[in-house]
Amino acid sequence: MSTHLIGRQAELCSLVLGFLSERLSAKLEKLAEDDPKRAELQAQFQPAVWLEDAARRVGQIQAVTHSLKPIHPDAKGSSLYRDPSSMQPLEEVGSHALGAEFEADVVGNAAALDVYKFLKLEHQGQSLLSLAAQADTDLGAALSSDPAQATAWMAAFAGLSEARGRLSSHTLAKQFYWLVGPDPHDDAGYHLLAPLYPTSLVHRVYQTLQDDRFGDEAKAAREARKAGHWHERPVREYPQLAIQSLGGTKPQNISQLNSERRGNNMLLASLPPVWRSAEIRPVLGTASLFKVFGHRPEARRLTQLLRRFLEGDPARNLETRTQRDEWVEALLEELMLFTAEQQTLEPGWSTDTRCELPATHSAWLDPEGVDDTPPDLIDELARDFANWLNHALRNPLPMGDAEYLHWRKQARELFKAMEREGAL
Repeated sequence: MSTHLIGRQAELCSLVLGFLSERLSAKLEKLAEDDPKRAELQAQFQPAVWLEDAARRVGQIQAVTHSLKPIHPDAKGSSLYRDPSSMQPLEEVGSHALGAEFEADVVGNAAALDVYKFLKLEHQGQSLLSLAAQADTDLGAALSSDPAQATAWMAAFAGLSEARGRLSSHTLAKQFYWLVGPDPHDDAGYHLLAPLYPTSLVHRVYQTLQDDRFGDEAKAAREARKAGHWHERPVREYPQLAIQSLGGTKPQNISQLNSERRGNNMLLASLPPVWRSAEIRPVLGTASLFKVFGHRPEARRLTQLLRRFLEGDPARNLETRTQRDEWVEALLEELMLFTAEQQTLEPGWSTDTRCELPATHSAWLDPEGVDDTPPDLIDELARDFANWLNHALRNPLPMGDAEYLHWRKQARELFKAMEREGAL
């Protein structure tokens, strides 16, 4: 390396030398002062020597986003590197959803992973691997005073993300036929697919789940929920989570990211839904439909969320108003679901002598079973909804006329919109 570097070249040179110094120090700490291996190590970590060896060893590893080893540890086929931002966007969750923010994995000889750690070093937001792929002149100057030597090293480093040899599958890899034609009886109407493990996507999922389960903010949110307080971060739960261990005692033999996860790979529960169909009963023995509606689990949950949010005295701004109105709208949608369930009952149930509902509520829930529909039905229901919500929030919040008018307006607008669409 040249000693006459300035500016960006000098910064890159310092980055390289700092990495080599740290690696050497970590190895020397394990040796006695008189150990003859110390001189050998110091010679190995001379910049020119180490960089030449790294340029040779980089061919033993490959940067990938989709790897084969997790499919079967003895499979010898190809792994691939595909920038997620270049993939076709789909509605389904996949590697394409990572966009430009993702971590590439590394497979191959675990003994050469230190080369990848070197190439992951960043300067001004760009990794050395990225700079090598661009044949950056300042990086070249930082690596060697010989331009030809620097160019050769950068070319070798840039090949990290390129496929090794001819693309191939393996007898231990999984394969399946995917129908692409109209006739499943036509053997020519299939593509043979060889799925690979989306290692970059798996790592993002792992990081997200770890943060949701053990992150400081997630813990604070759970404490707030336990205490009945509002918190800006939602609490996310992952029931029946399974952990698949890859690599056994040597997770680095699978890949670099697998090693960082200590071999742990999260598997979300993949189970068919269990449909619980509760018996729908007519609203009898009560003077208001909202006394029954308010006890529905989803109505209680949404009301509690709204109460906790308002108890936190959020800032009076657009974001607060939007969040508040979204929860009220969700309550109104739950009310419409409740209404639709009641309307599946045999028409005329509201004429039962046990029905104590006012005429507006009966006409709302049992429209085909009443003789006359009150002309102010929507206005009356909007008023009753606003009164119910104010009452549900009043303890301990000071709900008054302003809140009542806002809830009423929001309910009336939704009911009117549904009436125009023919849903009422």
